[in-house]
Amino acid sequence: MNIISNNSNSQCTHSCGVELRRILVINPGSTSTKIAVFEEDKQVFQKTLRHSSQEIGKFPTIASQYEFRKEAILCELKEAGINCDDFCVVIGRGGLVKPIESGVYEVNDIMKNDLINGKMGQHASNLGGLIADDIAQNIKGAKALIADPVVVDELEDIARISGHPLLPNISIFHALNQKAIGRKFAKDIGKSYDDLNLIVAHLGGGISVGVHKKGKVVDVNNALNGSGPFSPERSGTLPALKLAQLCFSGDYKIEDISAMITGKGGIVAHIGTNEMPLAEQKANDGDNQAELVLHAMGYNIAKAIGSAFVVLKGDVDAILLTGGIAYSDMIVGYIKQYADCLGKIFVYPGEDEMGALAMNAFGVLTGEMKCKVYE
Repeated sequence: MNIISNNSNSQCTHSCGVELRRILVINPGSTSTKIAVFEEDKQVFQKTLRHSSQEIGKFPTIASQYEFRKEAILCELKEAGINCDDFCVVIGRGGLVKPIESGVYEVNDIMKNDLINGKMGQHASNLGGLIADDIAQNIKGAKALIADPVVVDELEDIARISGHPLLPNISIFHALNQKAIGRKFAKDIGKSYDDLNLIVAHLGGGISVGVHKKGKVVDVNNALNGSGPFSPERSGTLPALKLAQLCFSGDYKIEDISAMITGKGGIVAHIGTNEMPLAEQKANDGDNQAELVLHAMGYNIAKAIGSAFVVLKGDVDAILLTGGIAYSDMIVGYIKQYADCLGKIFVYPGEDEMGALAMNAFGVLTGEMKCKVYE
């Protein structure tokens, strides 16, 4: 992987002519597009653009939504009185590109081709880099970037080996938030992220538990469609033979099995809702099955943390819990019942994807971070 230095960026000497360097952050989701404007490292504007199923349904592919979403962003910025010519950097949520090492990447033609064609799959986040590039191209001197997409791959070779060579373990996880929280914790204790051994559990619609060894995530479960703890809407690790029998039973199509694994598995399959507050309310109202399933989710998260502890051979500086579910005292409590014995647990609830993207862009502007080349 080639690394290029962007020293000229640290001064941001293009024609924007503003004292404070402005960053536009773009984060496309399945039915929304989040945008934010940062001046240096301070957020000054934020908006979530909602897209109805009727609007999205008009487009046959994710890539074909690109122009529609870009125009919605530009209209919102114009209505807010924000001049696009003031942006030094436009950074988009990284999509399903080829497996790459962690870092900030400048959007190039190879990346755009992979995002359009869905090199690793189709997801709304693929639009982030495409829209960022189009907007930046119309601003003299501006850069289009992505940072820490879900396909960040720093796995050690031993972590790739599964029980069959046709089915290797792959790295798909909440890289952006896990890396940001790891760096935040390191800053909070006055140390370098690259000097720490951390276990970071992102608890959201999907759940990933990463082993952060001296700045690299050397092992992590496939949080999208493969392995690890079950989550509000994903099944996680399942009994393999039983799953194969379902596939060949004739009762299910591949689309049904896919939905069972990602989208209609986990809490929603057991309890009937993927909204954690409603699931917890059921448990608190005396629904014993709901309570048992939520306990089981915490139990499985703790087991994954235990596995990460073994990978680090017990040399763990901290265990970090993050993501939206980390707001839940119930789930955090279940995790701590089993994992407290492994080390000090710190809770960073929520996920600030917009702030994490802006932090990476600002790092490039200040020269603290270097852009990498996507090849």
